[in-house]
Amino acid sequence: MPGIFVSEACQFEGCNFMTIRVRLFASLSEQWQIDQKTIQLKEGQTVAAVWREITGESLPDSILMAVNMEYARPDTPVKAGDEVAFFPPVTGG
Repeated sequence: MPGIFVSEACQFEGCNFMTIRVRLFASLSEQWQIDQKTIQLKEGQTVAAVWREITGESLPDSILMAVNMEYARPDTPVKAGDEVAFFPPVTGG
């Protein structure tokens, strides 16, 4: 099922899943053709796992991220109902 991590152990023992909302901004939205998406993940996942789920890639160091409108780190845990946002690097002068 797309958007869900299902390990072999979960198929036999059952696992708890959480629903979260993901938002991508600016060039990230254009690159991945996603501005917002609701996904389900196994409980206990991190912001980096959310990125991996929506892109299939490791989280680049240059990406900024937030959970519920507060800046976050790749290892920040996410909970059911959270909103996780990703932003491209900020430049300016």
